[in-house]
Amino acid sequence: MCLTCILIPVLIGLICALLGYLLGKFLAEKSVAALRADLDACRSDSLKLEATNRELRAEVSASKMSVKAPVIIPFSAQAAASVFGKKILQDDLKIVEGIGPKIEEMFHAAGIKTWKALSETSVEKCRQILDSGGESFAVHDPATWPKQGELAYEGKWQQLKDWQDKLDGGKV
Repeated sequence: MCLTCILIPVLIGLICALLGYLLGKFLAEKSVAALRADLDACRSDSLKLEATNRELRAEVSASKMSVKAPVIIPFSAQAAASVFGKKILQDDLKIVEGIGPKIEEMFHAAGIKTWKALSETSVEKCRQILDSGGESFAVHDPATWPKQGELAYEGKWQQLKDWQDKLDGGKV
């Protein structure tokens, strides 16, 4: 066997190993540098967000803001019946002076199915719902309906009844 036959492959192998090592080291350093830059950017963003969070917490504490849970007023059919002299179903929109079965259907179709929802609906929105029903509903005046819905939702039956006694078909 000749010495060159053994020496040439060994030298080529060593050169390839050296080049592979140097190339890997160079690429790894570049990758590590990019990862370090990303990490530094994340740390900077995290510090900014923490500072913003502290500022917002301080504002909330300073203004003593609090989130109130919605108040749920229990419905008393007995109390309603004692004032109106008939059985009242919860969230029956027909208890509102001026709202009949057809108008109630229109309001239900518009997503207004409770006294609370009616109380939070503007008079303009009530008018739009009525207008969507055609000319036959133009004679109705929804000006008092949100307030009547509020009184019904809050269980203020006597106050609602007294007011309705003064109204003419839901009109002031």
